[in-house]
Amino acid sequence: MTQNAYLDQLNDDQRRAATHGVEGSGPGGPLLIIAGAGSGKTNTLAHRVAHLIVNGADPGRILLLTFSRRAAAEMTRRVERIVGHATGASGLDALNWAGTFHAIGARLLREHATQIGLNPDFTIHDREDSADLINLVRHELGFSGAKTRFPAKGTCLAIYSRAVNAEEGLEQVLKTTFPWCAMWPDELRRRFAGYVEAKQRQNVLDYDDLLLYWAHMMRDPGIAAAISARFDHVMVDEYQDTNRLQSSVLLALKPEGRGLTVVGDDAQSIYSFRAATVRKILDFP
Repeated sequence: MTQNAYLDQLNDDQRRAATHGVEGSGPGGPLLIIAGAGSGKTNTLAHRVAHLIVNGADPGRILLLTFSRRAAAEMTRRVERIVGHATGASGLDALNWAGTFHAIGARLLREHATQIGLNPDFTIHDREDSADLINLVRHELGFSGAKTRFPAKGTCLAIYSRAVNAEEGLEQVLKTTFPWCAMWPDELRRRFAGYVEAKQRQNVLDYDDLLLYWAHMMRDPGIAAAISARFDHVMVDEYQDTNRLQSSVLLALKPEGRGLTVVGDDAQSIYSFRAATVRKILDFP
């Protein structure tokens, strides 16, 4: 078997992407990989991660960000399989930092919680729990008896989530995304303030907080430098589905772009409801 034979299954463009800037274990310049559905972009990213490891990169210093736990697990299995075939080794030092933005954010927040005034024993609410809590705040504020029908708890949570992830003001979110709720800005603002206070009292973070707190944490130069220094390579799958908060985290992690690889399809964005935007791909260069 020839050296790098594990790359033989890739076509020329995939191979260029998988091997770009790989010089020993040192990180290369920023890399944007654009490819359509069914073109093998995820497999290409797996080969890039494997190629880095085969060439000396420490798996423990690779941050691999995906948009589902299943995708992270599948990517890890692929990398382990490719590295195993390339080296003949039966095992691989684990990719300890492979996961979703939310999972990685939660892990880092627990590590640095005390530095940002957060209790590290916080619990995490899923969407259903968050909707129930925001509904409880509605009753506490007396909106249940309103004559005009107030937005349902799921809609309120969606408005709140959009404002957080898009980093937009409430009025702008209502105008552009939820115009049928535009009559309620003051009531929604009160409800959201109550929701935030309730979370703080209960030491709870919701999914949006995991990104929001991570992004704010990265504004501290000392914390940002410490977190950035622990990763030589940051790899992002489905980059078209990132929102402004996630992009700000990536910029803080690798402000000069060294070691940053993002893969995406500029023709699709399935997480637009989370304020993802294809502009992140278009603006990457």
